[in-house]
Amino acid sequence: MLEMIVENISILWVAAMILFLIVEAATAGLTCIWFAIGCLAALIAALVGAQIWLQVVLFFVVSILTLYFTRPLVKKYVNGKRQPTNADMVIGMEGVVKEDINNAAGTGTVAVGSRLWTARSASGEPIPAGKLVKAERIEGVKLIVRTIAD
Repeated sequence: MLEMIVENISILWVAAMILFLIVEAATAGLTCIWFAIGCLAALIAALVGAQIWLQVVLFFVVSILTLYFTRPLVKKYVNGKRQPTNADMVIGMEGVVKEDINNAAGTGTVAVGSRLWTARSASGEPIPAGKLVKAERIEGVKLIVRTIAD
C-alpha cells in the first residue's frame, strides 16, 4: 500500500515537472524552469520515502532558492541586452530652441545636430526660441530638454 502511494506521488511530481518544462519550452524567456527543478527535488525525496509534507516543503524551498539565486543572472545575460538606437545618441547633446516650447500648448521644436525634434520642457516651464538646451531623454517621438544656465 505504501509503495503504491509513493509511486502515485512520484508520478504526480514527474507530471508536474513535465508540465513546467513544456511551459518553459513554449515561452520565449526563462519563466518556470525553477519550479521544474523544485519538482525534481520533491521527486527524489518521494523516491527515498520522505513524507508528503517534506516533499512539498522541498519543492517550495528549492524552487524559491533557485529562482532567487539565478534570476538576476539570467535577466542580466539573457534579457539585459538593450539595443541603443541612433535616436539615443542625441541624449546629452546640446541644441537650440527653434520654436517656443510650451508643454501646455503642445508646441516646441529644437535643432540638435542637423535634425529638428518636437520638444517638451523637462521642468514644464516654457522655453523661448533661441535658448540653448540639453536633451535629457526621449519620450515617444518627443525630445525632453532642459535649459542650460547662461
